[in-house]
Amino acid sequence: MYTKKTYRFRNAVEVQEYHSARYGAPGQERRKKAKPTPEQVKRVNQWNKERRARHRLWMYFDKDDYFTTLTYGRGERPGDMQEAGRHFSGFLEEVRKQYKKRGAALRWMRNIEAGKKNGWHIHIIINRIPDTDIIIASAWKHGHTSNKLLYTKGEFAELAAYITKTPETDPRLKETDFSTSRNMPLPEPGKKEYRHWGTWEGKKIRVPKGFYLDGESLREGRNPVTGYPYRTYIMYRTRRIARKEGEDKKCRKARR
Repeated sequence: MYTKKTYRFRNAVEVQEYHSARYGAPGQERRKKAKPTPEQVKRVNQWNKERRARHRLWMYFDKDDYFTTLTYGRGERPGDMQEAGRHFSGFLEEVRKQYKKRGAALRWMRNIEAGKKNGWHIHIIINRIPDTDIIIASAWKHGHTSNKLLYTKGEFAELAAYITKTPETDPRLKETDFSTSRNMPLPEPGKKEYRHWGTWEGKKIRVPKGFYLDGESLREGRNPVTGYPYRTYIMYRTRRIARKEGEDKKCRKARR
């Protein structure tokens, strides 16, 4: 059996097609499964982390939100990742308190990064409200802050890879720690199962009206562990819908 998973978001649709490992189904041939190497496990884990970050960006953030960097002043650098985590927790507590005062929910994704030359900084993606820049500057007690609007190239795909960097993906780094707020659940994908891979293999991808296929996202081949074929790809909306516009459409639809 083969599975097709479809993740649908406001401006993107991501599709995964792969062997579902359900042996004994009609026409299903058993194949010897190889043991994945540590490097393969790391690549899969990193790919999954980037995918979840990408999906959260698609669902909860927009181009008018902030990409913030917290840097350390001279003599303020943490001794280790645990201390850096405590610094971020103190910062987060104050930011959350200020958001709550303004009746807003705080959503964030962050990566604490330590360079090989002992340079420390924290990258944060944060939903922006009035005064967010002032709140951030006041809450960070260990150095400087900088804020930029999110960059949307590839509908946040590059940003997802950047915020989830590790020493394996960026050799300049010695250590990283990625985390997100808990108030950003992800929906389950649509799921279909087919008996034969031939349902897709060699066939043109069907792109819905109003979307286009991102050629750079297309990955297909055979899984080095299972030996079975797979294909993944992303389709983007040709006319991007802003988060507020999408929420207004949902409200109008609900009132009908």
